[in-house]
Order: sequence, then C-alpha cells, then structure tokens
Amino acid sequence: MKVVLVNGSPHKKGCTHTALAEIATTLKKEGIETEIFWIGIKPLAGCTACKSCAKNGRCMFDDTVNEFLDIAKDADGFIFGSPVHFAAASGAITSFMDRVFFTDLQSGKQTFYLKPAAAVVSARRAGTTATFDQLNKYFTISEMPVISSRYWNMVHGAQPEDVEKDEEGLQTMRILARNMAFFLKCKEAGLKAGVQLPVREETVFTNFIRD
Repeated sequence: MKVVLVNGSPHKKGCTHTALAEIATTLKKEGIETEIFWIGIKPLAGCTACKSCAKNGRCMFDDTVNEFLDIAKDADGFIFGSPVHFAAASGAITSFMDRVFFTDLQSGKQTFYLKPAAAVVSARRAGTTATFDQLNKYFTISEMPVISSRYWNMVHGAQPEDVEKDEEGLQTMRILARNMAFFLKCKEAGLKAGVQLPVREETVFTNFIRD
C-alpha cells in the first residue's frame, strides 16, 4: 500500500515538508510505502473550465497536475499539505487541487473514489482552521473517507526548526499517520473478505433556478 503526500508549499524543505516527513516516517513504520510529491515553484494556472480533460483525461496545462495524476492512480491514500497564506491555502495548491479534482471528475476515472485522505496545515500563528476546512472540501465532494487525528492537523512555526519544537503538532502528525495506516489495512482486509464497494448511483444535478 502507498500513500502520496503532497507538499503545497513553495519551500521544498520548509515547515509543511517537516510535518509531512513526520507522517511519512510513521507510515513507513506501519508498513506503508510513501512518496512526498512537491508541486514546485513554477506558476500553476487555475482551472479555466475548458473541459478538454473530459475528452483526453488530462489537463490542458501540462504541468505537475498531470504528473501527479499519473502517480495518483496507483496510490491508496493521500495527504495534502499547505502553508497558510492570508488565512487560506496557498494559491498554488488551490490551483493545483482545483485542476486535479476537476480533471479526474470530468474524465470519469474516479482516481480518488473511496481512497482515504487528510489535510495538513502549517502556519506561523493563525489561519490554520480556515485552511484546514478549505482543503477538506475537496475530499468530501469526491467520496474520500477523511482521516482524522487527535487534534486538527496543524503545526506551527516560521521555520522548520520551529516546527520540530512543536511537540503537540508533531504528535498530531504521528497519530494521523497511524490512523491512516489502520484505515488502509481495514479496507484491504474488508475487500479480501468479500465486502463489496457501495452501489453507485448516477449523478443527479438540481439547479436552484428552474424554468
């Protein structure tokens, strides 16, 4: 089993990475393979709703979004990490996740269906809960079980060495990792025991304004 951890910070080895690395270390101890995927520092365009992804299964902007989607299809779980920028997720990871999830939805590939996910947030001081709520919305619209910890998944610090001193935050990361590992193992055991995936219904769209 494999969990992909997405680093949505412009700093490859910054505070967000420090939190994700703590999770990765614990997951490995639980026998779960990990990969930390950095979205990079190149500009990431937002989704233009061109829907070309519905035809070819890939985003028209050929960047780390498509690179990630190629990896995601073989992953069993996901953790998305973001720093706080003006009390919200970074602009880069917002564009990244908009396009990742829209491309997958339009293509009908169901890459994320019933795969567990979690959000991790890093901040110097505030804006963490708003960012945490923002990221979780991608999971709940995609039928992804959301993995929780003992506290909201956040660490605090202006520098990686500050995060390393946040004992409660790092403990929260470790508990999150063990809960993720437990869920993955339970899912695998259930499928092996013959537990069927839920019956899927065709999507129904109801507009608020009607003729």
